[in-house]
Amino acid sequence: MRIDFMPIERFILEKISETRIPGLSIAVVKDNEIIYKNGFGYRDLKKAEPTTPRTLFGIGSVTKSFTALAILKLVEEDKISLDDSIEQYVPLKIRPFGEEITIHHLLTHSSGVPALAYAEAFIRSFLGIDHCWLPICKPEDVITFMSDAQEWVEAKPGEKFFYLNEGYVLLGCIISKVSGVRYKDFVKEKILKPLRMNRSYFSKEEVEKDGDWATPYMIDKEGKHIPTSFPFGITADGGLISNVLDLSNYIMMYLNNGEFDGKRIIDRGLLKKMLTGYIKVPWQLWGGESYGYGWIITPNFHGHTVISHSGSVLVHTAYVGFIPEKKLGVAILANAGGYPLAFIGMYVLTYLLGKDPEKLPFVRNDKILRKLVGTYKTYKGTMSVDVVREGDFLYIVIKDKFMETRIPLIPSELEEDRAIFYTLIRGVKYTIEFHIKPDRIELLYERYKLVKRAH
Repeated sequence: MRIDFMPIERFILEKISETRIPGLSIAVVKDNEIIYKNGFGYRDLKKAEPTTPRTLFGIGSVTKSFTALAILKLVEEDKISLDDSIEQYVPLKIRPFGEEITIHHLLTHSSGVPALAYAEAFIRSFLGIDHCWLPICKPEDVITFMSDAQEWVEAKPGEKFFYLNEGYVLLGCIISKVSGVRYKDFVKEKILKPLRMNRSYFSKEEVEKDGDWATPYMIDKEGKHIPTSFPFGITADGGLISNVLDLSNYIMMYLNNGEFDGKRIIDRGLLKKMLTGYIKVPWQLWGGESYGYGWIITPNFHGHTVISHSGSVLVHTAYVGFIPEKKLGVAILANAGGYPLAFIGMYVLTYLLGKDPEKLPFVRNDKILRKLVGTYKTYKGTMSVDVVREGDFLYIVIKDKFMETRIPLIPSELEEDRAIFYTLIRGVKYTIEFHIKPDRIELLYERYKLVKRAH
């Protein structure tokens, strides 16, 4: 059956245009083949070079699944146990409420240590967009950085999810110590080579030699594209550079229960452990989302389980998601922040499941919020306010010659015919209502009724 990808292409073009993403690559996998691949926009705006499915991008935290898989390779070789204390392998003693952190806890972000923001500081200082300067250039520096983290613990290991980049750096150190080779060399030999991911790299030198590289961009508040550097130096928590064609091979391995091209990459039982949810994550878009080993497990996606992860180093973003039961997956990469690639991924998977992606909650809500933006006037135009949008929030803006007041609107209920928000006015909670009618939109704000001005 031939699939019409035009609705997906329209959606992607619309979203990268709205959020000014320079370039995006995508590949869709079904069974053991790539059924769709494409590039949108530019990998380099100055040179007008188009993005293609071969274009290289940093995949950010999608790297974590490679790190988790590498750990499981060591488990398969009987060199470590998932229940081993990390103190056996790294010179770091952090015992939240007296309990030892295990490898399992690091894999599932359940160590009890809240994010220490090393990666945020490193990336932002590297790009020159923040005052903080954290010159970490090797994984061992992260161990030093974490030396006082005992004072920062918040829960017993295994009790609560705290996304911890530092934990995956430690896993990379464990892989290096146990295997006797550098983390990136272990991943290359045990994972990348067997999967024929021959254009997936960790170093600047390899990327420059390859050449088909997406220029990293920051998008400023005026919407201008600022070419910038890439934060090379991140490793096990987010340092892999790849392309959607290589990532398609990676997806196929998961869809074939740990096999690729007739060769077993990882034991089937260990792969099942990797794709099991262990701890609930704080964001619940579908309900039941939890974290496995380097993957987010979503069990209620249109009646199927989606395994997925996003990645971002600010100037490159990524999403990989797949549905094992349907042997279906998607990889998406872009060279700037903007519209969440996870939303594009869910749109693609929904469409390919035969469902209407326009009914997805984030698509539906986005359309409603866009309808509400505009200028509203009271009876006979005696007063005027603007409703503006910033990200997921609307603001009522009231301004005159001397002053401007911005009132944030927190969504409570969004429906096709009405939208309910709440805010604080003079310290008191107020309900704000929009009535969406076929011929006009009415705003009930405090004591006023206003109507959106037609364009």
